[in-house]
Parts: sequence; structure tokens; C-alpha cells
Amino acid sequence: MILSNRVNTYGQDLLKRYGKRVHKIALDAGFTCPNRDGTKGTGGCTFCNNVSFSPAAGSRLDVPGQIAKARAAIAKGTRATKFIAYFQAYTNTYADIAELEMLYREALTQPDIIGISVGTRPDCVSSAVLDLLETLRAEGLEIWLELGLQSAFDDTLERVNRGHTLAEYRETAMAARARDIPLCTHLIIGLPGEDEYHYHATLDTVLEIGVDGLKLHPLHVVKHTMLAYEWRRGGYQPLAKNDYIRIAADLIERTPQHIIFHRVTATASKDILLAPEWCSQKWNILNGIEKELRQRGTRQSSRAGETHIIEDMQYVA
Repeated sequence: MILSNRVNTYGQDLLKRYGKRVHKIALDAGFTCPNRDGTKGTGGCTFCNNVSFSPAAGSRLDVPGQIAKARAAIAKGTRATKFIAYFQAYTNTYADIAELEMLYREALTQPDIIGISVGTRPDCVSSAVLDLLETLRAEGLEIWLELGLQSAFDDTLERVNRGHTLAEYRETAMAARARDIPLCTHLIIGLPGEDEYHYHATLDTVLEIGVDGLKLHPLHVVKHTMLAYEWRRGGYQPLAKNDYIRIAADLIERTPQHIIFHRVTATASKDILLAPEWCSQKWNILNGIEKELRQRGTRQSSRAGETHIIEDMQYVA
């Protein structure tokens, strides 16, 4: 069972373009977030314990040290010889542009690093940041801007304390694409108050604005978050595994073939994961999505552009 037979995955895209396996190295460069430091709010998103998204979060090593440690471990297991430095933890454009350039170039000067991927929020990408990413790409480097949208519904974004709007995402996404900076957008499936209508409408909105890559994440409940308190009170019920697999397959089928899926699931370590338990089983979910598509006889783009119908509601992609 090979997911890339049915989905345009980032790993296979890199393999085709570079002729060998390329691995991402997740980094914590010491950034914070305007939704944590009081600029826009405190406490962050209701679901956010960054350790659950970023294995490097809280690392005490500097960027070269993190790269060296991860490169050695990955190379030992996979014999990979090329890597992308993934600035993942918190908001990785939330600093002075001179500091950002120093950190990005510090990563790029490390052995075997062929590019960077920068994870950030739609409201924290200035023209200066886009100038820098455009310059780095012009130097022949692999560059990706990763924007955490999560949902295209402003009431959902407010409910989970995101601190940004769809309009801010739209503005940043269009500015990045106008400069030919590859854009990967993060979407969360299972946010409080949302259902299948919201997931498909969010995908349609992102496709209409324009995007080069997607990451799908199931919402999981982790320790030390507001979502954990809501879940304990019975105010939030996570998706069942089979529902997530079905929904992910539906979204993949409706995504045009040229768009690269950087991720179709996400996991959290058992020491911080509260629910659902299946979010600790990455390969079970990946295999489940591949099996679902195979049993349907479909693949990515099989239903691109179709009208999506849910019970008595419908809208056109």
C-alpha cells in the first residue's frame, strides 16, 4: 500500500525533482507568537501546545545544533543526503527582518541543506519577509511559505482564538503567489462547531485563492490547552478515526492533481495526547486513507471541480 500511488505527496515530488530522498528537519528557532505575547492575545490558540505539532519545540540547541543532530539520526535510518530546514515551532516570521535573514541563512549554510520551509501565521508576513523569501528562491533554493489558516470561517477562527481572519490569509496568500513563492496551507479537520460542509467550503476557498501545497491535520486534544478543558467538560467531541479517513479521502479526491500534499494526517506523542487515541497512530491513518481511496477506485483529483453535496445542501467547487 503506497499512498503516493494515489496522492501527489511532497516526498515523491522531491524525489522526482532531486533524484534522491529529501527529508525535512523540524526546527525551533526560539520564536513566539502574537497570540501568546499579548500583541493580539495570550494563551495562544485553544488547541495549541506546540510540542504536539513540532518535535523540536523547546529545544535548547541552536539551529546548527538541531540540524546536525537531526541530520545524523535521519541519515542513519534512511541514508538521506539532502534536507530541508523546516522552521516549525510557533510563528517563524515574527521578528525583525535582519534576525530572520540571519537565522534562515544560518540554516542554509549547514551541510546538505537545500532549502527552507517557513511556518507562520497569515497576519505575520510582511512585504520585507516576502522580499527575503523571493531573494532566497532566486538563488536556486527550495523555498516554501507555510500558512496556518485552519478554517476559512471567521467565526471558527474566533472561537479557537486564532487572532487572524480569512481576509488576512487571502491578502498574504495572493501576495506570495504573485511573487511565485510556493505556498503550503494548513487545514484542520474537526474544529469545534464545524462539520463536513465547513471542511469542503474551506478547501474550495483555498483553491479559489490559489495554493501550491496542502497539509491536512486532524484536531487532537493535548494537555495544557483550553481545548483540553473543553473536552473534559464534555464540550468537545473529537472525530472518530473512520470519519477522519473518509473526510480526508473526500478532500483529496476534490483537490487538483498539481497541488502537493505535504501531509494528510498529524500525530501527537502519547505523553501529551488526551484524545482521540488514534492520533498517535500515523501509519494506521496513512494506510487507512490509501485503502479508502483504493476501495473507491479513486485518487487525487478524481472529483476535482465537482459539486459537493451534503444531505440537502450543495455548493459548487
